[in-house]
Amino acid sequence: MSAHDQLLVVIDPVARRSDGESVRIAKDVLCAGAETKICLPDSPEEFSRALARRGSRRPVVVGDDRALLRTVTLLHRERELADGALSLVPVGAPDTLEVAYALGVPRSPVAAARAVLDGAVHRLDLLVDDSDGVVLGDLRIPAGRGPAVPAPAVPTVWDTCRSLVRTLVHPVPAQAAIRVHRLRVEADGVLLSDVGAPVEGVSVRSSLAGLAAITVQPPSAPPIHTDARTLTVSGPDFRYRADTVVSGPVRRRTWTVREGAWGLTLPKA
Repeated sequence: MSAHDQLLVVIDPVARRSDGESVRIAKDVLCAGAETKICLPDSPEEFSRALARRGSRRPVVVGDDRALLRTVTLLHRERELADGALSLVPVGAPDTLEVAYALGVPRSPVAAARAVLDGAVHRLDLLVDDSDGVVLGDLRIPAGRGPAVPAPAVPTVWDTCRSLVRTLVHPVPAQAAIRVHRLRVEADGVLLSDVGAPVEGVSVRSSLAGLAAITVQPPSAPPIHTDARTLTVSGPDFRYRADTVVSGPVRRRTWTVREGAWGLTLPKA
């Protein structure tokens, strides 16, 4: 068989625990259609070693978004992402596969396994930060919202009474619960927002070829939209969510779009 028909199937341990039947079915479909080597890593280190020893075999990941992100990150940091293509057979709860589905991976493990065998490679953009982290889907800065004002650790009867009176006499407006952040946001060197103009947050995702769609949300004004190749965010310590992973705190981070940086096997149109 050709190298194209030789597969390295890496089955994430979370997939094995969560839905062993789907894993078994995917293995049967893949093994029936290609020369297949099955790897069952039990730790991130074993996962990494399995990928490093793939040789000329095409890597196929059976798992969820975290398993896909782990694979792309490892290959990017080894500077091997541009070589060949990845495939994913989705196994996991729907909310752990939102990135995969958004990228076009079939929802059915059987259909996804067949796409591994008969599909076509699609070159996709990759958002890479200055610490070698990657983003496949959405980037959110900061990572999430917390309560605007922390509740008292041990409320007293008088606290409860005062709170009730305030609510009855003058309800707290919804806007008061919004937490704002002091961030400087630059897209391709153009200043979108500075620390003197608080924002609720920034969201980013790949859009057109080589560009990212950036949205800056002020607390009481229409959102600011732009497309750019680079985004730099700085300010007081902030965390950010890249796909399923929360990172930080950092005071400055730059993300750059790498056009067509990686390949994913998807069903033919």
